[in-house]
Amino acid sequence: MSAAKSSPISAVGRRKTASARIRITRGTGMISINGKTIEEYLYTEALVKSATAPLRTSGLEGQIDVAVNVIGGGPNGQAGAISHGLARAIQKMDPALRAPLKKDGLLTRDGRMRERKKPGRPGARKRFQFSKR
Repeated sequence: MSAAKSSPISAVGRRKTASARIRITRGTGMISINGKTIEEYLYTEALVKSATAPLRTSGLEGQIDVAVNVIGGGPNGQAGAISHGLARAIQKMDPALRAPLKKDGLLTRDGRMRERKKPGRPGARKRFQFSKR
């Protein structure tokens, strides 16, 4: 853990079309996302809770500073990407925390994506109304 004090640890998290680059260092628990505070950027309590889940699981709330650069996707995808990247960075910092993070499913990349629209249809699966006559 002495390496964490001297240099920041980086990781990338992804969810849907969102991608988050995370840098963590030992500190006071300050979290900034794209230059804003976490409450300012993730405007609902549910999104904040989702994004900071790895900190609660590892018991590091208030002990590490987190700098996030997130692009793409919407609020839910971005919160998921932040959570994934944060879990990966925490695991890099302290490999002993891998087990609790993995148990809570925070290290798994959620591969669910939006299904593409197909030609000749109004959406991915919906079909135009059928008229017999």
